[in-house]
Amino acid sequence: MPSFDVVSKVEWSEITNALDQASREIAQRFDFKGTDAAIERTEQSLVIRAKEEDRAKAALDVLEQKLVRRKVSLKHLDKQEPSRGPQGSTKIVVNVKEGIEGDKARQIVKLIKDSKLKVQASIQEDAVRVTGKKRDDLQQVIAMLKGQADELELDLQYVNFRD
Repeated sequence: MPSFDVVSKVEWSEITNALDQASREIAQRFDFKGTDAAIERTEQSLVIRAKEEDRAKAALDVLEQKLVRRKVSLKHLDKQEPSRGPQGSTKIVVNVKEGIEGDKARQIVKLIKDSKLKVQASIQEDAVRVTGKKRDDLQQVIAMLKGQADELELDLQYVNFRD
């Protein structure tokens, strides 16, 4: 029986490359001189530090530009409010969301069931598996989910298509 998985994965290598490019640009740009602006990566997030809040936000903009150039969707980023650090510095934490959360997975399953196509959708950890008898029905589900991408606020990929 044909099936495929709906996932939301991040290319961590592309994020690392964008992070390196942004760090190099911040080190070279004149408007960042003396602000101690830096971007570092933790396990599931990125931390932006600077002496002033506007420089931290500018560093975030540089990072976002580099991510877009490397075709990493900004829907994966969950930006926190800037927080004050020691000696008046500012820190912005940007969490990187990977996988489909339970609420969003249930929303995807509901969309698929409401489409009245002859397919079944089931939640598999952080992915949604869609199975059906006809390949055409599965392709209609993919097209429908691509049309609903803005409403879902997720960057979806369709993998493991099997006949």
